[in-house]
Amino acid sequence: MVVSLMNEQNNPTSSHSIIQVQELRKDFGYLQALSGISFNLNKGDFLTIFGPNGAGKTTLIKILTGLMRPTSGSAIIDGFDALEGNSMLRSRIGVISHATCLYPDLTALENLLFYAKLYGLDDPEERASESISAAGLQLRRHDPVRIYSRGMQQRLAIARATLHDPSVLFLDEPFTGLDLTATNGLKNKLHDLHTDKRTLIMTTHDISCGLEMCDKVAIQNKGKFLFLESINRIDRESFETLYTETLEK
Repeated sequence: MVVSLMNEQNNPTSSHSIIQVQELRKDFGYLQALSGISFNLNKGDFLTIFGPNGAGKTTLIKILTGLMRPTSGSAIIDGFDALEGNSMLRSRIGVISHATCLYPDLTALENLLFYAKLYGLDDPEERASESISAAGLQLRRHDPVRIYSRGMQQRLAIARATLHDPSVLFLDEPFTGLDLTATNGLKNKLHDLHTDKRTLIMTTHDISCGLEMCDKVAIQNKGKFLFLESINRIDRESFETLYTETLEK
C-alpha cells in the first residue's frame, strides 16, 4: 500500500500537478535535514504531513515557499519555480503557521491594508475590509492586534494569508497554542478553503485534526517521507499505531 503510492509520486511529473517536488535535499553542514523528498499534488489536494520534531517538516515548507534554498532538487508550484523566490510565486501561495506574521501594534485593518498594498491588489481598502468581515473581526478591526486573543490572531492570520486569493496554502503547525473553540474555528475555515478547490499542505502533530481534513497523508522522519497514501486507503482507527510503527522502522 505505502510503496505503490510513493512509487507513483516518484514518477516524472504529471501535467495535472499543481505541485511537483523532485528529490529535494537540504544539508546544514554535516546534518541532512531533507534526504530526497519527492511528491506531486493536483489542484484541490490536501496533504497532511505528520512527523516528530526535527523531521524536517518546517525545512520542507520553507523551501516550498521560497524562504530557503535546497542543496539540490526541484520544486514547481503552480507553474513557477519555488527555488527562484520570485514575486509571481508569492502571488500564488499563502502561508499560515504558529507565527502569525502580523504587526502587533497595528490594527487588524492596518495589517491587512499593508499586505494588500504589498501584493499590489486593486482596491486594497475594500479587499482588507472584506477579509476582516469574513474572519468575523469587523467589530474589532480598529483594535491593535497585540490585544487580540490567540484565536483571533490566527483568524486574522488566515485573512492575511488568503487576502490575495492564492491557489496554494501552506500551514506549518497552525493549531499550536489554540484552545478548543479556536481549533474548531480553524478547522471549519480550512474545510471551506479545501472545498473552494485550493491546494493545501499542512504539518501538524495533531493526528485527529490532521486526518479529519486531508485527502492525502505523509509521515516524515529524518528528512524522508516514510509513508505517503490517500486517506481513503488508511484505517483511521489504527493510524496512530501505524504512525508509531513507521517511525520505529
